[in-house]
Amino acid sequence: MPYLGSPPQSGFITTAKQRVTSSTNNYVDLDNAISSLADVIVWVNFVKQDSTNLSLTSSTRITLGGTLVSSDIVEIAYLGKAVNTQTPGTATVTNDMLAGSITESKLAGSIGLNKLSATGTKSSSTFLRGDNTFAAAGLTGWSTGGTQNSLIPSHTSQGIYLGVSSATASNLLSDYEFGTFTPDADPTNNSFSAKGTMSGFYTKVGNIVHYQIEISITTNGSASGNVEVYNLPFTTASSGLVHTVNHGRETQVNGSTFVTIQSVNTTTLVMLGPPFGNGAGYSLNGTYRV
Repeated sequence: MPYLGSPPQSGFITTAKQRVTSSTNNYVDLDNAISSLADVIVWVNFVKQDSTNLSLTSSTRITLGGTLVSSDIVEIAYLGKAVNTQTPGTATVTNDMLAGSITESKLAGSIGLNKLSATGTKSSSTFLRGDNTFAAAGLTGWSTGGTQNSLIPSHTSQGIYLGVSSATASNLLSDYEFGTFTPDADPTNNSFSAKGTMSGFYTKVGNIVHYQIEISITTNGSASGNVEVYNLPFTTASSGLVHTVNHGRETQVNGSTFVTIQSVNTTTLVMLGPPFGNGAGYSLNGTYRV
């Protein structure tokens, strides 16, 4: 069975016992209350008495099978009642000594959880800390939810510091998202007669946006010059580079590549001198700072 501390040795535990002499009664009064004869072993003159010859008159009195004389010696051993134990030495309790589950109900019977006088509220979402205080499990200001109980911060400014062991603003990742958007496009000279499908995809990590755009032109008409593509998902940074430069490619007419530029504080980019034609398709990929 499980035990705490070192294996029991001589003197580690003493079973309660009682010795009666000089009695002339047909009973003995017990020093400790019992619930049945199975709780004790009785000897008369060092001869163990069969329980069928005894009767439990009350919780503290056993009636014997005969009347004692003054020279008789009665000895009673109380089974399972310890009166002297030895405190386990420091660092002597190991995992194997705790074999078998020690549950709350088992602890309650021996020390009583109420005797711990722990502060706080005990529940399925709290744990008992070393300072005897019930505390909420998990990180402060975070909860779980969504797909597979993912972590959710209580404020949008919260995040994770990457690459450092202390908090620095430049290492805080507090923003990430991805999605779709619907761009639109118009030439800087004249107009397209008919435009086709416009689609966009983006991923935003911190202050950087990555995008992919597909633009199709059904009928070019008199369009010429450059092409402005607007409705990007985020506004470019209001300071910094004069132009953010990326690239694009026409995929349906002649496969030519071209440069795209973005100014500050705008949701529009400009395709510089792309090839025009009926059925033109423009594929744009780029990154900009917000």
